[in-house]
Amino acid sequence: MSKVVCFGEVLWDVFPTHKKIGGAPLNVALRLSSFSNDVTMISSVGNDSDGEKVISFVKENGISTKEIQVNNQYKTSYVKVILDSGGSASYDIEFPCAWDYIELKESSKEIVKKSDAFIFGSLVTRNEVSKNTLFELLSFAKFKVFDVNLRAPHYNMMLLNKLMKVADFIKFNDEELLEICEYFDFKSDVLEDNIKFISKKTKTELICVTLGGDGAIFYRDNNFFKSSGYKVSVKDTVGAGDSFLATLINEILNNNNSENSIEYACAVGALVASKDGANPKISTSDIESIMIQ
Repeated sequence: MSKVVCFGEVLWDVFPTHKKIGGAPLNVALRLSSFSNDVTMISSVGNDSDGEKVISFVKENGISTKEIQVNNQYKTSYVKVILDSGGSASYDIEFPCAWDYIELKESSKEIVKKSDAFIFGSLVTRNEVSKNTLFELLSFAKFKVFDVNLRAPHYNMMLLNKLMKVADFIKFNDEELLEICEYFDFKSDVLEDNIKFISKKTKTELICVTLGGDGAIFYRDNNFFKSSGYKVSVKDTVGAGDSFLATLINEILNNNNSENSIEYACAVGALVASKDGANPKISTSDIESIMIQ
């Protein structure tokens, strides 16, 4: 069992017919907890019924809620999810909300110091309060995992560059990788060249890029490990990349083989995409079944 801290947004994903609890860092936390890790979530919710429901849900799923703050001024976050005909999601994220105001606490510092991994994304840096708290906590983290999560208009490239340079592991999707490389005047049609460029520019030795239905590629120890993914009937893509990341981090923390790790992570991501919502229950037998198809 590893000690993991996830920092950032907790929210309600609002679909056309229903709403579900989510947020990329929380989705990662939930999947890591399902692998029996000791997980703490650092975030903030509003002093409202939606915030109470989020805290109850997180606690019921075995994640520590001691570092989820309750904000009396800003409400619990809502995100409108728009699905296209293929189930791919885009998002309308309201601003401001409670997780834009995550305050620095001494107890959070101590938990981060004792953690084996500290996972964060780019969206939470859109407001100064949470951004400043993040950078303070990063100074105490042993293994820093940066989940690049480009949600226009909530990012800028200079800040992304700073976050990449402080990270020990960076996860992109293919579109995010190309956009960032082009910003820094590097253009190549070869995915591996783009990864090597980012690795050299940011001095980051662990990089992973998800490729949607075509799997993912993992760069580690100057080697590339690729999975072509698993074909499923997609319900929606919400949270699939988050569960992929959580699975891969779990594999790394357990010192598992890189080739097997990327395959296992792709299988979990595919299973999530085949089900409704970001955090469906997935069993070991589900994962094993899809991997032998």
